[in-house]
Amino acid sequence: MENIAEKQINVLMVGDSLSKQGGIVTLERHMLKHAPAHVQIQHIGTAVDGSAIQKAFGFAIALVRVILVLLTKKVDIVHAHVAERGSAYRKSIVTLIAKFLFRKPVILHSNSPEFHEFYQGLSWNVRQGLLWAFSQCDRFIAVSESWRNFYVDKFGLQPEQVLVLANPIELPTQVPHRERSNQTNLVFLGRIGQRKGTFDLIRAFAILPKPIRNQANLILAGDGEVDKARDLVASYSLKISNIGDRITIYDWLNPQQRDALLTQAHVFILPTYNEGLPLALLEAMGWGLPVITTPVGGIPDLIVSGKNGLLVQPGDIQQLSTAIESLIQNENLRLSLGSAARESVTPLDVKNYFNFLSQIYDLVLDFQEKK
Repeated sequence: MENIAEKQINVLMVGDSLSKQGGIVTLERHMLKHAPAHVQIQHIGTAVDGSAIQKAFGFAIALVRVILVLLTKKVDIVHAHVAERGSAYRKSIVTLIAKFLFRKPVILHSNSPEFHEFYQGLSWNVRQGLLWAFSQCDRFIAVSESWRNFYVDKFGLQPEQVLVLANPIELPTQVPHRERSNQTNLVFLGRIGQRKGTFDLIRAFAILPKPIRNQANLILAGDGEVDKARDLVASYSLKISNIGDRITIYDWLNPQQRDALLTQAHVFILPTYNEGLPLALLEAMGWGLPVITTPVGGIPDLIVSGKNGLLVQPGDIQQLSTAIESLIQNENLRLSLGSAARESVTPLDVKNYFNFLSQIYDLVLDFQEKK
C-alpha cells in the first residue's frame, strides 16, 4: 500500500498578500519556494492595505477566490496563517467555510507577536466567538512552546491540537570571517517603531561613552516609522558631535540587500517588546551573528543569555547600552556567541522544514480518512 507521505498533497494556503513585507510573508515565500514535489501549494492573500472599505472589499474578493478554489479544484488541506486583529476574523471565516461547507481539514498557523494583547482587549462575546472558530481547526501550529501554552491555556484548544513548529530560515552555506574588526557594525532589521524597540536602540547607542561609540556603526533597515527614527537621530546630532555619521537608516531591504548587510554586520540587535519568533532574529543567527534581544514571545525558548546571545529587558535603555558596549569591546565574546547562535538555528534550515510540516499534513489527512 502506498504511503500517504508519497501521495500528492494539495494545499490551499491562505495568508497575507505576497506583495507585503514581514515575517508571515517571508514564511509564505519559503513554503512556496521549498515545498517538495509531492506538496502542491496554491496561495491566496486575504489582506490588502488601504481604508477600511478597501480592506473589506479586498477580503470579499479573496473569499470568493477561496470558495471558487474549494469548489473547482482538489484541495486536501487548508493551511491558514493567522495573526491578531483583522487577520483573526478573516481566518475564522475561512476556517468555518472550509470546515462546514466543504468538509476540508484546516490547519491554523500563528506567527502573531501581539495575540495576547489583542485577546485581552476583546469583549466577552467576541472572545467566545473567536475561541469557538479557532477550536474547529484540525491542528494549530505555534512557533514556540511558550506560545503553545498560551493557545492551550487561554484559547482552550486541546493540548494534542496545538503543535510547535519554529519558523524556517534559508541557512547560508558559510559565514564571513569577522575577526580583527576595527569597527563594529550593529544591525537592526524589521519594522521600525516602538514595538520593535527601534527608538530604544537609538537612545542606547547615543548614551554609549564616546570612545566606545566611535568604534561602532549603527545600521537600521526596515519599514514603519522610518522618518520618526531619522528625526530622532537628527535631534541627537544637535547635541552629540558626529553621532549622525555613526547611524545609518535604510528603508526596507530586499533579500539580496539584507544578506549583503548581514555579511558586513558584527552584532544583530532586536530590543523588541512583543514577538512570536522573529524571522529577522533567526536569519541573523544563521549568519553567525551574536544577538542582543529581549525575553519576550518565543525568544527565551531559543536564546540562553550568555550562551548564544544576550537578553535585556524591554525598555531598559541602560541595560541595552551596557550589552552593546560589552560586545563592541569583546571580540572573543562576539565570536563565541555568534558561533553558538548559528549552531542553535541550524535545525531550522528550510530544507528540514517540510520534513516536519509534511508529518503534520500526514497526521491531519490520516485522521480525516478515519472519520
